[in-house]
Amino acid sequence: MNDQIRAIVFILLALLVLFTWGHFFKPPVPAPQQTPVGTPQVAPAGGAGSQASIAGVGAPATATSRPTSAGAVQATEEKTIVVESPLYRVEFSNRGAVVRSWKLKKYLTDQKPPRPLDLVNADAAKQLGWPFSLVLTDKQLEAQANSGLYEVSPAATDASADFQAPAEVSFHWSDGHLDVVKKLSFTPDYEQTVECTVTVDDKPIPAAIAWRGGFGDKEVYNAAQLVNVFYKQNGKLNQLQGKKLGVSGNQSEPAVQSGPLEYLGIEDQFFTAAFLPDGTNLSLWHWMQTHEVLAEGKTVAEPEAEMAAGTTEPMALKARVFVGPKDLTLLSKLNPPLEELVQFGWTGIVAKPIFEILKWIYRFVPNYGWAIVILTLIINMAIFPLKMKSWRSMQKMQSVAPEIRQIQDRYKKYSMSDPRKKKMNEEVMAVYSREGINPMGSCLPMLLQMPIWWALWRVLNGAIELRHAPWFLWIHDLSAKDPYYILPIAMTITMYLTTKMTPQTTTDPSQQKMMQFMPLFMGVIFFRLSSGLNLYMFTSNLVGMAQQYYLNRTEPLPSRSKFKKKNE
Repeated sequence: MNDQIRAIVFILLALLVLFTWGHFFKPPVPAPQQTPVGTPQVAPAGGAGSQASIAGVGAPATATSRPTSAGAVQATEEKTIVVESPLYRVEFSNRGAVVRSWKLKKYLTDQKPPRPLDLVNADAAKQLGWPFSLVLTDKQLEAQANSGLYEVSPAATDASADFQAPAEVSFHWSDGHLDVVKKLSFTPDYEQTVECTVTVDDKPIPAAIAWRGGFGDKEVYNAAQLVNVFYKQNGKLNQLQGKKLGVSGNQSEPAVQSGPLEYLGIEDQFFTAAFLPDGTNLSLWHWMQTHEVLAEGKTVAEPEAEMAAGTTEPMALKARVFVGPKDLTLLSKLNPPLEELVQFGWTGIVAKPIFEILKWIYRFVPNYGWAIVILTLIINMAIFPLKMKSWRSMQKMQSVAPEIRQIQDRYKKYSMSDPRKKKMNEEVMAVYSREGINPMGSCLPMLLQMPIWWALWRVLNGAIELRHAPWFLWIHDLSAKDPYYILPIAMTITMYLTTKMTPQTTTDPSQQKMMQFMPLFMGVIFFRLSSGLNLYMFTSNLVGMAQQYYLNRTEPLPSRSKFKKKNE
């Protein structure tokens, strides 16, 4: 193979490895654990001093069987408490003072008709526990706190209570021995405040607020694998997913990352529940539980990432909580800012400007599909001079290809380790030097576009603005794959036509055949990628075909007779 073919093969192999790694090497699904529902056993995660157990700090509380005393505070019936704003609708139950539903009004499901997205997975939570339940030192105390009937203030006049944000809601429960107070302050925005005080015989004990039962949009393909627990400490964002959750060998046993932490929480592809310190040093508990679901007529164990934010000291817990979309504009306004949760990876230096340009175009063309088309035209016109130089280089390489073939034929009887092979390379490079050809020049546009492809892929998979963003006709979500595979097929066909129009730089039949199959290889990869990225590639191929037609007309390839005359 010549240098150009080796470079292209390397790029394709790299694409294959990167795009298929996540598919063939999925995190293992842990076996179902026999841990009691809603009462994970808190233990040290092991490892160096950055980790600690909530049970190992302060005097541990011991559950004892005591009769209800005169100081008991308990409701007589279960109630549903609803807090609403233009952005969300949150439902609490006073049984355990837990969240039963957290719906985002501006973000809809894929159901027909669409409904507001609920970040709480009720089916899993019924088995594993609900968001805003407690993690305590003692499992029996924890079970009591998470099942007690709390009194609610302001008091409700019936079995339900509705509040409009801004609003404050307090939950109080006590059996005269264990006393729990949760106070929540709601604003019209996505950021709220939670305060929690847990005492045993009037002495405070460490406590943590948990997000149990999974998180996020369950309609997304491989939703469970897209959920991460995260924390930021010492300026570094750490994301834990799959086998990194919980204690090694027993993922249902919480591992503890001691604070102080800048922030922590749980996230999926587009949404997050983030806990931010508010006068309290927060630590993180993370683990994974499995719950039973019915799939294709049989019961399977589905993993759910879970976490809790709390203190390792016997003191009241106070934190701000952001539950909402991973919108860069919103996340940048928080203190501390959470922009890093929108992950562009190593392509961030390219992805962020592309995303800003895309949003700027959207201001004038309020359709992200057409905005991608316009962005594609801008990118292709910007790199057209480089493409022109590259295609001219390919034309020159094709014109000298017969001469290169003759040189290679003279040395083909020698093995690659034979020193005489070096002489062949010297003769080939001499031809290139004589004609002013850079062997790698024809690969430059492809190499330049690689970061753009990756950046667009990260933007389309991580930008909440593109979730459920339609183009037209059958494309209703540019962040999801094409439901009918029309765009991937069209992209593959146009890529093949572009290849046929582009000068071939090799005369080796096997290498030419490999180049012909390259569009099919790329098409197979792109079948699983977002329709927005396929739209970019399809548009880019159409523009490339027009540009190639222009180049072929303005400066056609030198004829074979010219080559023969030169070598006579």
